[in-house]
Amino acid sequence: MEDIRDTIFKGIADKEFRALLIPERDGCLSGTEEAQRLTGEIGAKLRLFLYEGDSVKAGEPIGEVIAAPKIMAMAEERVIGTLSKFSGIATASQKAVRLAQGKIRIVSGSWKKMPPAIKNGVRQAIVAGGASFRISSTPMVYLDKNYIRMLGSIPAALESVRGCGDLAKVIQIKGKENSIEEETKQAVENGCSILMVDTGNLEDVVRCTKKIEQMGMSGKLQIAFAGGVKLEDIPKFIDYGIDMLCIGKEIVDAPLLDIKMDVELQKN
Repeated sequence: MEDIRDTIFKGIADKEFRALLIPERDGCLSGTEEAQRLTGEIGAKLRLFLYEGDSVKAGEPIGEVIAAPKIMAMAEERVIGTLSKFSGIATASQKAVRLAQGKIRIVSGSWKKMPPAIKNGVRQAIVAGGASFRISSTPMVYLDKNYIRMLGSIPAALESVRGCGDLAKVIQIKGKENSIEEETKQAVENGCSILMVDTGNLEDVVRCTKKIEQMGMSGKLQIAFAGGVKLEDIPKFIDYGIDMLCIGKEIVDAPLLDIKMDVELQKN
């Protein structure tokens, strides 16, 4: 089937045009490597003025595309979506980190729920904004509710990885099988390194930290919190003894960082 663009651009097919990439709001740039790859595949030249993770300003060009008319139209379909999507994620990640004021580590592990084709880009965008895509900065094993249910209990789940050397043991607690206090007790007594309070209820964090204090284990393990966390609420978590705040959709499903591609007018 004939590409209608061949007909549209027939009279100027041999000309070369330049277009500027201009963000429509402030944010954080991501998706640069993928954008370069995609434009290179079709023969367009993409030159970015900034690097992955750099801050961008509304109205200030971040790069240029040089190509023949048909290729320029194809490039717009590729570069805008790529940079806008991943920069939107990076921008949300950056905002979350700033709101945490360096007092809570921001983590977004929801990249795992993204389509395989964009998982790597989502992870890179999270990092570009300053957050982490893993709950532990060291090698770890994450034992969530389904592992615990299949193995029978929190103690049994932790026993299954007792011989796994120095791996950090992360346990998800939800207060469904037992109380938050009991699940905390079982996790601490059986060698948990990080407690993930995945309930979305701050009162559960209070109950968890109180139990850890009663056991004389304050400061000997880390506490993470998750469950519908909104970016604007991050400051209120600072004084709850939380080490890590795990944020899902608010980061990985963040609004696009809108970027327009403006072809420069040709001089006569």
